[in-house]
Amino acid sequence: MVRKNGGQNNDTSKLKPWQKKMYEVIFEADTFYGKLFDEILLGMILLSIVVVMLDSMADVRALYGRKINAAEWFFTLAFTVEYAMRIACSPNPKKYILSFLGIIDLLAIIPTYIAVTLPEAQPFIVIRGIRLLRIYRILKLYRFMRAGRMLLLALRNSFRKVLIFMMFILILVIMLGSIMYVVENADNGFYSIPLSIYWAVITLTTVGYGDIVPVTDLGKFIATFIMLLGYSIIAIPTGIVSVEISRSFGDRYQKRKTCQYCDEPNHEPEANFCKTCGGRIN
Repeated sequence: MVRKNGGQNNDTSKLKPWQKKMYEVIFEADTFYGKLFDEILLGMILLSIVVVMLDSMADVRALYGRKINAAEWFFTLAFTVEYAMRIACSPNPKKYILSFLGIIDLLAIIPTYIAVTLPEAQPFIVIRGIRLLRIYRILKLYRFMRAGRMLLLALRNSFRKVLIFMMFILILVIMLGSIMYVVENADNGFYSIPLSIYWAVITLTTVGYGDIVPVTDLGKFIATFIMLLGYSIIAIPTGIVSVEISRSFGDRYQKRKTCQYCDEPNHEPEANFCKTCGGRIN
């Protein structure tokens, strides 16, 4: 028997009965127990992330340090058992171990063991959040992947234009930063050209932390010009990507097929039969 899981065909015919049962629960989200397993797993992932966040708060850690540590080890051991079970019931264990989700499952448990000797590795446990990608199987969100691919295609087509735009912005902030270094100098906080470029970046992006501010009238005038320029510049990459998205959808719409029997026009390019009358589309 061949099952399709995550876009890959997995032959479960060579598995033992207990392995097939475990495979249906762990890897399949179409069954009641499979969906329940995934929901419990996602809940544990969320709780483990909350535990890591609480552990980063000094006052909470001082009060509940032992309980947080115990909870972290509980989740780590549970995820370790789950990882071992996935390997045990997988038709192709090597393929699972080297897969994207397999690597993430492994990285989700390693930091806790490493933290025994290297406490600095403990915060990396938040990588478990990536495992929430499994929610796509539970909620059947694969049907949105086509729109996602179209968005990625638009981003790829606009990459060259956006890259040229970013190079222009890089040159612009270097020039503006250098000018502000000359105008304001070190007496007003602009101690170096790199620091002045940093100021130009946060001003051009309208962030404005306020840690460095111009004092002279000319510096304030330049800062005002940069801030107004920033509002107009922010819209350019959005417009580039929007045009490519519109073009992608337009090209796809123009390629749609029309049924020669009932004249239904809205058929996907890969459609072979009419969704209205059922006739074969040429």
